Amino acid sequence: METTTSTYQRQPEKKPSTALVVLVILLAIAVIILGYKYFTESRQLGQTSEEKAILEDVKSDLEKQLRDMIVEYDSLKTNNDSVNGLLVREQDKIKNLLRMQAGDAEKIRKYQGELETLRKVMRSYIVQIDSLNTRNRELTAENIQVKEQLTTAETQNVSLTKEKEILNTQVQLAKVLSAKNIVVQPLNKSDKSNTKVSKVAKIKVCFTVRENAVAEAGSKDVFLRIIRPDEVVLPAGSGETFEFNGEQVIFSAKRQLEYENKDIDMCIFWDKNADLIAGNYTVILYAENYEIGSASFTLK
Repeated sequence: METTTSTYQRQPEKKPSTALVVLVILLAIAVIILGYKYFTESRQLGQTSEEKAILEDVKSDLEKQLRDMIVEYDSLKTNNDSVNGLLVREQDKIKNLLRMQAGDAEKIRKYQGELETLRKVMRSYIVQIDSLNTRNRELTAENIQVKEQLTTAETQNVSLTKEKEILNTQVQLAKVLSAKNIVVQPLNKSDKSNTKVSKVAKIKVCFTVRENAVAEAGSKDVFLRIIRPDEVVLPAGSGETFEFNGEQVIFSAKRQLEYENKDIDMCIFWDKNADLIAGNYTVILYAENYEIGSASFTLK
């Protein structure tokens, strides 16, 4: 019997194709690249978020400082319109800076630079305003001193004016004439002294005008007023008047005097032209708008 021997032929092993190997390698490289990129971007994203938070904090702090500067500028306002205009202009700059959207480090640095510039400007204004205030205080002090000096001068002027007025008054009074030795004598028709109301025909008033060296010499009118017990003035013939203290007053008689600064005797007569009554009478003499003497007498 023949032994049958089965013979199996081995198939040759297939080697991976070159294309497949290249593809696998490329995929591996792609995975590595993507993984690295993901890791890098994740890390950068974390850093960016942290930087943004820091920038926002810096920006908020700068904005607070700017708002504080606006308040400080308000406190610097003065009475000087020119300086106030400059302060308002700087405040407007700050407000414009506050409107700037600073989202990156470069803008923040610009923000900080502008803030420092504004601070320097404000410090210069503080120095100017302090100088102005000092000068204003000096001017105020000078003004007060000038006013005090002016007040003192005015007071002295008023005092001098009053002294002058007093002196003028004294001089005027020194010039006033005066009468002495005034004697009143009621007379009857025979020019005899008589104090009975029914018998009196005239009243004689004699006196001496005193010597006065400072009075003005020359012609002067001397007026006589005779006043009844009932305050009625005995009038001159037609009720004539003269001016005394700005008013027109009735007089009883008058006489012109030629004055030579020496004692001079004279008499004035009143002729009866009005009713007489019993009682005490008063006679008053006037010259140059002054009362120069008086006396009294009684009729029965």
